[in-house]
Amino acid sequence: MKRVLIIGAGFLQDFVICKAKSMGYEVHTLDADPNAIGFKHADYHAVVNIVDEKACLEYAKKNHIDGVLTAATDYGVLTAAYIAQKMGLPGLKYDVAKLIKNKYLVRKCLFEHKVDDTEQAFEVNVDTDINEISEKLTYPVMVKPCDGSGSRGASRVNSPEELKNACEYAMDRSITHRAEIETFIFGKEYGAESLVVNGEVHVLGVMQKWMTEPPYYAELGHSIPTDLSPEAESKVINCVTNAIKALGVNFGSINMDMLITSDGKVYIIDIGARMGGNMIGPCIVPYGTGIDYMAAMIQNAVNDPVDFSVKEQCAVATKLLAFDSGMVNKIPDIHEIEKKFDVEIYHHLEEGMKVNEYHTNLDGCGYIVAKADTKENAVIKAENTLAYLKEKLFN
Repeated sequence: MKRVLIIGAGFLQDFVICKAKSMGYEVHTLDADPNAIGFKHADYHAVVNIVDEKACLEYAKKNHIDGVLTAATDYGVLTAAYIAQKMGLPGLKYDVAKLIKNKYLVRKCLFEHKVDDTEQAFEVNVDTDINEISEKLTYPVMVKPCDGSGSRGASRVNSPEELKNACEYAMDRSITHRAEIETFIFGKEYGAESLVVNGEVHVLGVMQKWMTEPPYYAELGHSIPTDLSPEAESKVINCVTNAIKALGVNFGSINMDMLITSDGKVYIIDIGARMGGNMIGPCIVPYGTGIDYMAAMIQNAVNDPVDFSVKEQCAVATKLLAFDSGMVNKIPDIHEIEKKFDVEIYHHLEEGMKVNEYHTNLDGCGYIVAKADTKENAVIKAENTLAYLKEKLFN
C-alpha cells in the first residue's frame, strides 16, 4: 500500500483525503489546526504548520511517504515541492513553485513569452516609491498581493490618489509584504484546470465563473460548459498550455483564472500550482468533463498510471453559500433541501454562528452543486436553492 501525504487538512483538502482513502492508499495529512476536519478521515495525521517545510519534510521522511501533494490552498505549494525534491518523489520543481508563488514574476514571464494579451505590470514593496510608479500607470489598474489567494487584498484603483492605500492594503495581506499592479481588464472571468503528467499538459476543463461586484472580486460560482464559442475556448486552452510551458511547470495540478474581453482578448490573471478550490476537484471537473480529477492527481503524485478516461458527464453549476452579515437562526434539514431541489449541498454552517458579509472566499459557508442537462437548468437549480437557504437560515 503506497503512502500519500496531503499537505493541509481543511474543508476542501478533506475531499482529497477521502478520495485517496477510497482508492486504497495509506493517507497521511498535516495541518496547524488540531481540529482540522481531514484529521478524522486520514489514516495518520500530525499538527504541523504547513508552511514549515523542514518540519513537514521530517514527518514525510519518518513515515516513508511515497507521494506528496496539496490542494485548494497556495500555502502548501512550496512545502509539497520541497518534500518531493528532498525525497526524490514526483513533484513540481521547487524553483518553479517559488516562481508561481510570486504573481508579479508570473506576470513578467507570461508577458515576455507573449502568452496572453498582457499590457503592464509592476511589483511594489514597502520601499517602493509609489508616487513614482503611479505616474507610469494607465488607469484603472488592479492591485493584489504577490502571494495571496482567494481574492484577499485585491482591489481596483481608478486614479493615482487611490494607489497608495490599495498597495498598503494588498501588502498587509501578503506574507512577503509585496504587491503586484497590473492593468484592470474589463471582461468576463473564466477558469481552467490542468494536470501535468510526465511533462505533458492536460487541460481538463474550462469553466465559466460568477464574481462579486467591485471592490472585492470574489468567486460566487462556476459552470461547465461555458458560454464561450468553440474558437474562444480553443484560444483559452492554447493560452493555458503555453503559460504552463513558459513557466516551466513539469508536474501536477495547475489552476488558472483569466479575463476575456468582448473583442476576444485573453488575460491570465492568476495561477496556482495546485488543484483549484470551490469544489472544482470534487464536483465541477468530474461532473462537467467526466474525468475523475482528484483520482488522477493522486495517481500522479505516487507515480501510478494516471487514468484520464471519460466517464458520465453533464452540465454542472455551483453557487457559493455567500451571504450578507447576520446570525444563523436555525439549520434546516439539508438532506430534505437536497432532495427538494435535486442538488448537493456542502457546508460548515452551525446554529447560532455569525456569518460575515461575503467579501472573499474565506467568508463563504459552503457550496451548492447542481447537475442538469443544460448549463442554464443547472444554474437555475443552484440559484433557487441558494434563495431558499437564505430564507430558512436567517428568517
